Amino acid sequence: MRPVPTSISKKLKPIHLAAIIFLTVSGGPYGIEPLLYFAGNHAALLLLILVPLLWDIPTIFTVLELNSMMPVNGGYYQWVKRAMGKRFALYEGWWTWLYTFVDLAIYPVLFVEYAAFFFPQLAAYKIPVCLVIIWLCAAINILGIMPVGKISIVLTAIVLIPFLIFFVLAFSQHHDFSIPHLSLHGVGFSSIGMGLYTVMWNFLGWDNTTTYAEEVDKPVKSYLTSVGIAFGLVFLIYFVTIVAAQASGIDYATLKEEGFPALGRLIGGKWLGVILAIGGMASTLGLFSAVLLSVSRVPKVMADDKLLTEKLSALHPRFNTPYISIIVCAVVVSIMIFWSFEELVVIDVTLYGAALSLEFVSLIVLRVKAPNEHRPFKIPLNVTGLCLMILLPLCVYAIALTAALKKLGTHPALFAIAILFTAEIVWQIIVWRNPQVATANS
Repeated sequence: MRPVPTSISKKLKPIHLAAIIFLTVSGGPYGIEPLLYFAGNHAALLLLILVPLLWDIPTIFTVLELNSMMPVNGGYYQWVKRAMGKRFALYEGWWTWLYTFVDLAIYPVLFVEYAAFFFPQLAAYKIPVCLVIIWLCAAINILGIMPVGKISIVLTAIVLIPFLIFFVLAFSQHHDFSIPHLSLHGVGFSSIGMGLYTVMWNFLGWDNTTTYAEEVDKPVKSYLTSVGIAFGLVFLIYFVTIVAAQASGIDYATLKEEGFPALGRLIGGKWLGVILAIGGMASTLGLFSAVLLSVSRVPKVMADDKLLTEKLSALHPRFNTPYISIIVCAVVVSIMIFWSFEELVVIDVTLYGAALSLEFVSLIVLRVKAPNEHRPFKIPLNVTGLCLMILLPLCVYAIALTAALKKLGTHPALFAIAILFTAEIVWQIIVWRNPQVATANS
């Protein structure tokens, strides 16, 4: 693989990386509003505690070990390629590309919903507004990774400050905060599944931030520090927000439909609703820009391996960014903004879980194939322990998928499962056009 030439002065520092990771994974509590509607008082916090433990911690450990072993551009694609060859690397890159298109389509839609707090008539112009957001963020990404990093810090502040104000007001008004009894009793299986999907979606993307590892200063140490900061911040802000929402007495259906601006209006009046709506708009912009940054690097490394057209590996002559890849991503996302939020979340997490499974397998395979290779961060488990560890997120994934089929019907989940098979179709087309790819499958 041809590394992206990046001067030290233009490489991301830990503070920039932490901001990008925060925006890639979370972007603040925006998007977690449906949790209380699906899970209720007693199950919401339980899911919020269990999912990071069972879904995120194994994922983060896997990402940190593999990234410390191979801190290269392309991240998860490169790990799978080394462990299992180009065929499964194509699966990984293709599935990630697909789920990220779905993921990216969510954010412009959410932006319009939060902006409608100020201009209700804006909903009628959802498509053109979404297109402006998509192409504005694409232009910023073409300018380079440092503009994205600097903008991420600003947007993170705009996201967090309204919630800090909200927390102060909420806790000053309610002195009887208490954690409800944690239980799944009385919550239907399908509702638990949708609650799982809601939390899983709000906690996914840790591996996405490794696709530009060569553009990060001291990547092993920087990722370890930045991921720790981002995870602690994400969990804390989610937990406190849900507790405050429970204490406010807001109708959970209203919270699901109108979002945190409605909660802010209830706690502090219209002005607090306004700044929370502004924070929501900043969150969606930051998420879109950060996720686009990560996914745009994947087609380039796939093109370098002759799995996609070489045009996708072209770098901008001035900004040294994979601008063709960024443009292609923006074009596809522009087509995907017509889905409903709930369907997009189900499709998104289903595709992501499949790609994540290949990363877990790669972790095991590389422990067997290269047991003595230097890993600055190494999970303190043997192969058997690693197999037991990855069963935890896979079980959460299976429960959520089964429940989603019951809740929303078969359409979104089966659509996601069906398009997973397109990876093999793409592989067969590649081999048919260039048989040398199969013979050089390593």
